[in-house]
Amino acid sequence: MRRTIPAALLTVALAATAGCGDSGGGDAGKANAARGPITVWLSNNAEEVAWGKAMVQAWNTQHAEEQITAQEIPAGTSSEEVIGAAITAGNAPCLIFNTAPAAVPQFQKQGGLVALDSFAGATDYITGRTGANAGQYTSPDGKFYQLPWKSNPVMIFYNKKIFAQAGLDPEKPQLATYDQFLAAARKIKSSGAAQAAIYPAPTSEFFQSWFDFYPLFAAESGGKQLLDGGKPQFDSPEGQRVAEFWKTLYDEGLAPKEKYNGDSFADGKAAMAIVGPWAISVYRDKVSWGAVPVPTSAGTPADQVKTFSDAKNVAMYSACQNRATAWDVLKFATSKEQDGALLTATGQMPLRADLPAAYPDHFAKNPAYQGFAQQAARTVEVPNVPNSVAIWQAFRDAYTESVIFGKKPVSDALSAAAEKAEQLAAS
Repeated sequence: MRRTIPAALLTVALAATAGCGDSGGGDAGKANAARGPITVWLSNNAEEVAWGKAMVQAWNTQHAEEQITAQEIPAGTSSEEVIGAAITAGNAPCLIFNTAPAAVPQFQKQGGLVALDSFAGATDYITGRTGANAGQYTSPDGKFYQLPWKSNPVMIFYNKKIFAQAGLDPEKPQLATYDQFLAAARKIKSSGAAQAAIYPAPTSEFFQSWFDFYPLFAAESGGKQLLDGGKPQFDSPEGQRVAEFWKTLYDEGLAPKEKYNGDSFADGKAAMAIVGPWAISVYRDKVSWGAVPVPTSAGTPADQVKTFSDAKNVAMYSACQNRATAWDVLKFATSKEQDGALLTATGQMPLRADLPAAYPDHFAKNPAYQGFAQQAARTVEVPNVPNSVAIWQAFRDAYTESVIFGKKPVSDALSAAAEKAEQLAAS
């Protein structure tokens, strides 16, 4: 199953050097005012590459002295490993359109990022474009080292054909509460309509919690992050309920404990999946699908349910010597026109306030995306804290041990993970 996630952030070899970012060595003030050619990196997603090339061509046509050279992020174990190495070597590009929020604290610690607040009007631009959700992307020092770019708000996809075979209503499935979800899952399993009700990856990579526990925790808690002010929020009644819900799915065999080598939803092995809007184009010709918000214990009204954002952002890197040009390119690439082009090309949601109202014609012509556009306003990001990846890994290890494999009581596992997470956040 395709994910817009870093493949192996845990293995990033980040050689922390300076304190906070923004200096980048040399004369930062001079670089901030300088104009000239710049280089940008794009993700290797074909749809994003196509958008990026068109954006660059549109800019270059009008800026003969400030040309952009674009390339895909070089191949490596993960994008973040490549970016971290480039920061260390001092040859990172000016802008990278696919910077993972979870990696920002590490890149900042390396001294690899430019605080966007150093440009006149930047804070107003970012908050004006993204609205209240922009606050989730500030660093502990209160500055923006990333521009919120696009999200893939996570929802539940379900296979209408499998639901019908299991005797469930394929048009109005009852999946809002944990009890309803579990009842549907048991019916799918007992009827033989599918091998699994749902099949999230049961593996231990730190980011896997973004596609099982975290969306439901965001919903159950009314929008809490994993940590707030360095204090874990998941060792709580809300976190316990979410973990116990998933544990029931694993204990009853409704969610398999073995890794599936392929796409279980596309292959008809699982009746449901937790995905973002990217899935629409992927499954359009393979599965007759429907989408609903993630469940909560009490059945929160659909228009109030929150979820994980699965965002990717744009950051400016401190090796950039023509930062005035880079800042103008950043604004150009996230203008309403270019955001609309990105939306059309990729189906991913620009991190704009009131997205449905910004592109009414697009969503009228593409109703499949309307639910995701509405959900985009109610998203929760990963916390921007030191040792972010190590904290997620500590959580995942505890989750895997207790929730998936039942080797430890959930309450004990969450408490131990919370203690470790707080220590990491403070170090």
